[in-house]
Amino acid sequence: MQVETKYRPTIKAVEEAVATLEGVATVTPLLKNFIYSEKYKSSIYLKREDLQQVRSYKIRGAYNKISSISEEERRNGIICASAGNHAQGVAYACKKLKIHGTIVMPSPTPKQKVEQVKMFGGDYVDIELTGDTFDDAYKLAKHVCDTLGKTFVHPFDDEKIIEGQATVGLEIIKQFETPIDYVFVPVGGGGLASGLSSVFKQLSPTTKIIGIEPEGAPSMKTSIVENKNVRLDKIDKFIDGAAVQQVGNLTLDICKENLHDMITVPEGKVCQTILDLYNKEAIVVEPAGALTISALDFYAEEIKGKNVVCVISGSNNDITRTAEIKERALLYNKLKHYFIIQFPQRAGALKEFVIDVLGKNDDITYFEYSKKTSRENGPAVVGIELEKKSDLAPLIKRMKSRNFYGEYLNDKPNLFEFLV
Repeated sequence: MQVETKYRPTIKAVEEAVATLEGVATVTPLLKNFIYSEKYKSSIYLKREDLQQVRSYKIRGAYNKISSISEEERRNGIICASAGNHAQGVAYACKKLKIHGTIVMPSPTPKQKVEQVKMFGGDYVDIELTGDTFDDAYKLAKHVCDTLGKTFVHPFDDEKIIEGQATVGLEIIKQFETPIDYVFVPVGGGGLASGLSSVFKQLSPTTKIIGIEPEGAPSMKTSIVENKNVRLDKIDKFIDGAAVQQVGNLTLDICKENLHDMITVPEGKVCQTILDLYNKEAIVVEPAGALTISALDFYAEEIKGKNVVCVISGSNNDITRTAEIKERALLYNKLKHYFIIQFPQRAGALKEFVIDVLGKNDDITYFEYSKKTSRENGPAVVGIELEKKSDLAPLIKRMKSRNFYGEYLNDKPNLFEFLV
């Protein structure tokens, strides 16, 4: 009777992927960051995968997979479903290998990302926009794959993809002269985490690998806790590079065995990290690229005096999202607050609110009457930005004492999303 063995990427397979990727994937720098090292009283190093040609590590897995297919499969072409970095990696690989590829993307995919895929793929790539979600794109891609006999290039649940992403781990070990105590790695579908953790388990088993997911899309953490591959009914898609409803079967099997811990980070905290990296370091990252640094606060005590590596996974950030990133950061830091304000029916009420209710450093950033007609007789939704979070309680006290207070919206997400 033949015993089925679990798939685990071997060092030999990862070294073969390194050879395949030579001249294609950049050996990205591993740089010590002095600001975060000082903050956490440790040695924090950033693995800069945002500096890849396609601005993310995804080129590694995509190229390793596509270069491995047979001549017949090359003639039939490949297909993938993606709204982001995987699509760009696949497009780049198709042009480099002169293989025709079809990339299926959800219809709401930002134009900037569609244009990037066109640029990297050129005449070797066709783009199909369909449905509203990744799942819609995935279903069409699989249908075309089955109907036309194309090779499907999965974004994470594939051996060659995992081995390609594992080259990040091999590079880190070769770049670091002393033992590494912790590696923080972002987790979406789990391709990078499963590949990297497998390398460390074989070559540096004392290193603790910490996986990080968005709080609004904890598919890997949930699956590990429940010991089965759980498909989440609903996720927050803001951190699009790491927000998946279901992880891979291969990746889950590896991650639940290899990861020392699997944690989640609030989206608002990630937004603050994005702003900090830009303002203090002149580093532009996408939301998924900021996950690992955002997680350091949760390990602040454990990592003191340790050598720590954070994988910065990508920098494909759309500038049009800047306002939302700032908004989420302010909400997370309790500096932005929304209220329904009941303006008393008397002359000069709005002026009184501005002069006597608002603090000297409070700023109205949003104002919308609830009624389109007879506005002065109805309440208004007002957004107020504070200088420090301790200013909130005195502000509410002044509102109530002068009969302006109606309702606080921040802790009422359904109403909040409807009104703001």
